[in-house]
Amino acid sequence: MERSGEERKKEGRQSSILRLMEKNFYISVEEISDFFTVTTQTARRDILALEKAGRVRRLHGGAVLVGPLEETVYRRRRVDNAEQKQRIGELVADLVPDGASIFIDSGTTCEAIARALSRRNHLRVLTYSLRVATILNENTNFTLAVPGGFVRPIHGGIFQEETPEFIRNFKFDSAIISVSGIDNDGDLCDDDHAESVVATAAMAQSRRTLVAVDSSKFGKRAMVRLGSISDLDTLVTDTMPEGEIRRLLEENDVEIIC
Repeated sequence: MERSGEERKKEGRQSSILRLMEKNFYISVEEISDFFTVTTQTARRDILALEKAGRVRRLHGGAVLVGPLEETVYRRRRVDNAEQKQRIGELVADLVPDGASIFIDSGTTCEAIARALSRRNHLRVLTYSLRVATILNENTNFTLAVPGGFVRPIHGGIFQEETPEFIRNFKFDSAIISVSGIDNDGDLCDDDHAESVVATAAMAQSRRTLVAVDSSKFGKRAMVRLGSISDLDTLVTDTMPEGEIRRLLEENDVEIIC
């Protein structure tokens, strides 16, 4: 049976919603409504249909993607906001003195930070990102530690059940973290529960927690709560945040560098 024009329009809109979610992992009902000029009831029906198809998981006020990140999406993230990520990397490198002990998270922003850190000397680095480790190993005289385990495809994270415990054997001057979003309520959000557990363990072992994100992450929500703005010492970004996020940062005496 031939589909009606309305059915084709609905399927096209839902495919577009998934493409939008590939960049930020989360989308709200209001964002769907505004972007596609539909009612919030239609936006909720789209989310429900995508959930029934196994593509998304509903959350309060929106939805998150289900399933692993595809290689094409990760490659696009490396290109998106590349100039901002490079500048953020340089700012972070300015904050890390020679000889410091640091933890570096995974992700495209942390890869940019690793490249910028190559001008430092004798850092002691722990990372669970095979990509970050490769960048540092090829270009520096750093002492480099990585946990054992299986390498996840696409982003190169190294995980096993004991990884958080491995990290608790170390002390860091700084934990350098990147997140998928900073929600307007102050929560730090990530796409992957395993990664958030590792990052949380590193934050607990560090004198300073530094979060590095480009401004596209402000007001974004992802499935896993990693922590909150109150856990931070420093935020490094490309544009000064505004609104509730700015208020929470100032209320918690978080240093903002942009």
